[in-house]
Amino acid sequence: MEYFVQQLVNGLTLGSIYGLIAIGYTMVYGIIGMINFAHGDIFMIGSFIALATFLGLMAIGITALPLVLIIVLIVAMLFTSAWGWTVERLAYRPLRGSFRLAPLITAIGMSIVLQNFVQVTQGARVKPLPPQIQGGVTLMDGFTENGPIVVQLSYMQMIIIGTTLALMIGFSLLISRTSLGRAQRACEQDRRMAALLGVNVDRTISLTFVMGAALAAVAGFMFLLLYGVIDFYIGFLAGVKAFTAAVLGGIGSLPGAMLGGLLIGLIEVMWSGYFTVEYKDVAAFSILAIVLIFMPSGLLGKPEVEKV
Repeated sequence: MEYFVQQLVNGLTLGSIYGLIAIGYTMVYGIIGMINFAHGDIFMIGSFIALATFLGLMAIGITALPLVLIIVLIVAMLFTSAWGWTVERLAYRPLRGSFRLAPLITAIGMSIVLQNFVQVTQGARVKPLPPQIQGGVTLMDGFTENGPIVVQLSYMQMIIIGTTLALMIGFSLLISRTSLGRAQRACEQDRRMAALLGVNVDRTISLTFVMGAALAAVAGFMFLLLYGVIDFYIGFLAGVKAFTAAVLGGIGSLPGAMLGGLLIGLIEVMWSGYFTVEYKDVAAFSILAIVLIFMPSGLLGKPEVEKV
């Protein structure tokens, strides 16, 4: 029982990171119907910006950890948002009226460009960061046939899960109760009609990319603090898992993206803990396939209505 609870905590933590990235996928798809396959690499860039900012602050003598973490988070969100805006402005906006395959090819190309840009500028080796937030709370303790076992909820895991919940609630309220959210929902239903009614479609789409990139920066910062190592390739794997989470939960649905992220994290961790770590990805994609067979729109997704 203790081992199960510990794996449950680990799965929720990993799933929270996937969920934050998946929200960026689902927001962009909900408005312009395009999968931004470069979003995982925006997450990777956010991690590198956070690491560079952290090391820079330490180098100039700012060592108060709470202040450092706040500054790093703000800087990572700002610069990563700028990257997200640039990618949308240069790579996606010119192709918005083109045939549907063109933005998909561009998204894959941008992913490759961002990966190689970071590899050339930062090197191919992993970049380590010593643990910054240590300690936690003991939830359970007991004995198994292999010896004593202690179930702990670390402070870092508390921060990740709490931050994810707060951002999920905040973005849901933003989309449902603000003028920007109304503009986004209008663009999701019909961009041309929204433009005729006075909605600035280009600005709304750009802000959606910026918001998604900011969430990816938070996820990248949390990933860096939790695991302590990053490289130029982490965006590809995390992006594929987050896209899977968005599809599993129902792409276009923010709660669905978060639910899908949590499920993917739990499946990976539980499978690794009880079976074999080599096939954890097979298990996650198998569950996705099974769900889509019986629920093609995902767990919380709505059937797409074809406009004629």
